[in-house]
Amino acid sequence: MAFQVSPGVSVSEVNLTQAIPAILTTAGAYAGPFVWGPVNQIITISTEPTLVSTFGSPDGNTATSFFSASSFLAYGNNLQVVRSANSATYNSTSNTSAAAVQIKNSDVFFSSYLNQNNANAYGSFVGRYPGALGNSLTVSIVDANTYSNTWNVNGVSLSSYFPIAPGTSATVSAAGGANDQIHIAVVDTGGVFTGTKNTVLETYPFVSKAYDALDTLGNSNYYKTKVYNNSNYVYAIDPPQYANTNTTWGQYSANTNFALMSSVVTVNLSGGTYATNTDGDTSSAWSLFVNADVVNISLAITGGASTTVQQYVIDNISTARKDCVAFISPPSSAVVNNTGNELASIISWYNSLGRATSYAFADCGWKYMFDKYNNTYRYIPLNADIAGLCVNTDTTRDPWFSPAGYNRGALKNVVKLAWNPTQTQRDSLYPLGINPVVSFQGSGVILYGDKTLLSQPSAFDRINVRRLFIILEKTIAAAAKYSLFEFNDQFTQAQFVALVTPFLRDIQGRRGIYNFQVVCDATNNTPAVVNANQFVGSIYVQPARSINFIQLNFVAVGSGVSFTEVVGAV
Repeated sequence: MAFQVSPGVSVSEVNLTQAIPAILTTAGAYAGPFVWGPVNQIITISTEPTLVSTFGSPDGNTATSFFSASSFLAYGNNLQVVRSANSATYNSTSNTSAAAVQIKNSDVFFSSYLNQNNANAYGSFVGRYPGALGNSLTVSIVDANTYSNTWNVNGVSLSSYFPIAPGTSATVSAAGGANDQIHIAVVDTGGVFTGTKNTVLETYPFVSKAYDALDTLGNSNYYKTKVYNNSNYVYAIDPPQYANTNTTWGQYSANTNFALMSSVVTVNLSGGTYATNTDGDTSSAWSLFVNADVVNISLAITGGASTTVQQYVIDNISTARKDCVAFISPPSSAVVNNTGNELASIISWYNSLGRATSYAFADCGWKYMFDKYNNTYRYIPLNADIAGLCVNTDTTRDPWFSPAGYNRGALKNVVKLAWNPTQTQRDSLYPLGINPVVSFQGSGVILYGDKTLLSQPSAFDRINVRRLFIILEKTIAAAAKYSLFEFNDQFTQAQFVALVTPFLRDIQGRRGIYNFQVVCDATNNTPAVVNANQFVGSIYVQPARSINFIQLNFVAVGSGVSFTEVVGAV
């Protein structure tokens, strides 16, 4: 505290109530192609309906990606999703002669298009996101000069949504301006979004041509900004009827007589495309998860990614961050319609993967599941389900319990497995760190292994131990940062021990560790360490081990023999 220069009472507080913070262990991460939605932007998805509303329902190009994400959501409600897209996946536009354009997300539109003069290169509206779905959209606009009660799109009345004609807003009139209001309707003429053609998706009544217009809540009422802030389908990019409206639309209200349209403007969007992702496209999307300080994840789901992308995720996400595990599956060609060659193909994939790390977990196959959106069945990789089993384990027990076996390892939404390995085949896979998923009669489909890809025999070759240490390292590191810039003396050292010990004792009580010891004193904080402005806390932990092998010995004993005579002798 500061020294006083005259008599008085000074009151201060010292907080010695710090505790180990809780961390999130159930957050999944996924990057892959979808038919709609923002590109190269992390979006939190909690349910399958939210997945559909954000990224669209699956088609033949994106089904593997979509159902990998939805399979995880069958177990958990926190999935960080990044849509990847090829550079030739374009937005739809309202200018039929427009150059192809890819506007990846709202940040890109804001910085490069919203308040720019785009010289009518793309027309008056563009699809909100890259993809062919935008070709289903039609946008119609009227102002005071063009509104009538017969206003419609393909026979669907729009005047019933806007019973009063636009005119001049009160604020613009007060500023000496006129004719600023317009009505905008967005219609699903192709029926792709709603399943019914010519469904009105969005309406924007009485929005303004004036850049500085405000609505009754004090928010921008400028039509381009209003659509930007609220639409799920389009952006307004340039004034319609460009030549006669560009000089006034988007100007300030004061003394501006905004140009009127000569006719109703109804534009059909077209030119939206889908192009198949490259490994580079998918890896670029995954790169958004590299920085652990920016995004919190614990389970990296690779879905149907190629070996190249799997290697990228293992090297640059899970192993580099050291706070999450990557989940991978062999390619579909190894197990789907590859009868008799599955084992050899999986081992070949494993050898080409060339990774030995405790931060990756490999399974052995794909599942057959129903696609309700297209009324068909599809094969989907199992790694999203395995990550989901970890979430289920976190929910029902703790992260340091194994997600495998009959108690916690039952997979959901499986019609059948593409390949159901035998005991002999499992004996070949498991020593490599490839975890069998097996369909047992009367028991369902079960994850039947819990080994990481670490080839060296170690406690870390089991996923429950790896996840235990992720919890320990992440939580204790988060608590230890509050020791930064304090003095490295006995008080701070004792405070660190007192902080960590109850946390480890709690995990011990919850069966995560057998024993532990925390050392933070003069033995590891020597004068040399202190003089180097460093602080050392050593935490020794004996992790609990999961049972992988059970030996049951049944011994027949004669009727005249005492059990005490034979117990331990056989």
